[in-house]
Amino acid sequence: MLTYNRVVSVKHSGKTYTVPVTQEITTRAFKDAISHLTRVPTERMKVMVKGKLVKDDTDYVSLANQKQTVMVIGAAEALPPPPAEQTVFLEDVGDEDIKSDGPTGLINLGNTCYLNSTLQAIRAIPEVHQALKEFAPSSASSSFVPESRVANSLKNLFITIDNTPNAVPPLEVISNLRILSPQFAERDQRGQYAQQDADEAWTQLVQALRAALPKNGEEGSVVDRLMSIELTKTLKNAETEEEPETTSTETVLKLECNISGSTNFLMSGIQDSLNQQVEKTSATLGRNATYSMQSRISRLPEYLVVHMVRFYWRRDIQKKAKIMRKVKFPLQLDLSDIVTEPIRKKIQPLNTATKQILKERDARASILKRKPGQGLDEEKKKRGEEQATVEDLVKEGGLTNGERSGMYELAAVVTHKGASADSGHYIGWSRIDDGAYIPAEQQRWAKFDDNNVTFTDANKILSMDGGGEDSVAYILLYRAAKI
Repeated sequence: MLTYNRVVSVKHSGKTYTVPVTQEITTRAFKDAISHLTRVPTERMKVMVKGKLVKDDTDYVSLANQKQTVMVIGAAEALPPPPAEQTVFLEDVGDEDIKSDGPTGLINLGNTCYLNSTLQAIRAIPEVHQALKEFAPSSASSSFVPESRVANSLKNLFITIDNTPNAVPPLEVISNLRILSPQFAERDQRGQYAQQDADEAWTQLVQALRAALPKNGEEGSVVDRLMSIELTKTLKNAETEEEPETTSTETVLKLECNISGSTNFLMSGIQDSLNQQVEKTSATLGRNATYSMQSRISRLPEYLVVHMVRFYWRRDIQKKAKIMRKVKFPLQLDLSDIVTEPIRKKIQPLNTATKQILKERDARASILKRKPGQGLDEEKKKRGEEQATVEDLVKEGGLTNGERSGMYELAAVVTHKGASADSGHYIGWSRIDDGAYIPAEQQRWAKFDDNNVTFTDANKILSMDGGGEDSVAYILLYRAAKI
């Protein structure tokens, strides 16, 4: 198994450092790690073993096994002066947090919290995790196709995480992501790798997995099967009744939650993004006209990603400024109001039954909390009856996993703390209980603040709805509710 239990000794200017390696680590990633430790820019360093420069195919695990020492030649950059204003905001650890000995964190390699938090959210999708374990790229694609290199590095990283309790450096992933999308290799005024937007990292990683993982006919890759949302769009000329409306479909991998001065709840922001006014040329009127475009979901995903559109470009400061407005989001999300009419009719019986079951479970949980140890056998029997009811409705309706009810549960969150997308601090949060429905007060969540992993509860998650520069939900990952 791949683990970071081997290290290579690196010497520079009289100091010795250690760099963790795997069989798959590239020379580029190895140099990035050295640069992080020594502050020698990769483009100005010479890396040598036994007096010879390392090559692209150097086997670093063999160097570790042979206890070879790598020599680095190059001038380190001077330490920058402290900034006039604080630009990186660290998350405060609350009283509700308890140190975790379970989930594994990721080491921050220098402004890479945007990547670490996103990777933890991806790991909250077990089917993607499993698909990566089974991923076997051809030697050609692994070497030359950027998307395959990203997928393969994710595979190696996730296997390593599964087999070590210690925080892991995502060296290969960040190196290959920077090859796939050079924007992630941008440096700030101090010459360090710049902070990036977590949503852009999410998009690049998911698209890479979509392209690299095996396809299954028309179903596509595991990303398509689990996360694709089909939108049916109706376009109607708002200035004349003479022009017939047109209908088209589009497949997306996430929904947007637009945030305006009147947005208070997640669903209203999603609905705003699905109902737009656009301007286009009208053949009927012979001029530009305003059209109403309404989008409705005609294929529900098994995992739903919602991007909270909290950043916009401000020309005066040349930065992505943050919308601080408080927007409440639920632990349970019902999409039945934004699906097409055929889908609504198909899922309605199970949707109604699911909401009633969840309501009754919450009520029973409150009673059981007051009577510890009592009524457990009865609760187990009741849940068996509920599951039988659900399965009967699934069969009667011919429903797929994504279509089961249109009800979703929150599974992971990426939050941002700070004033702009390209500064501040990103943190990942994931539910760590099983897949069946659990009342809010019984849910356990892991907080992934880079290498520091702690536990918290659902109340903490719901509190991160905005209103200031503190941690606020930015990416929400929901999974289809299971009874």
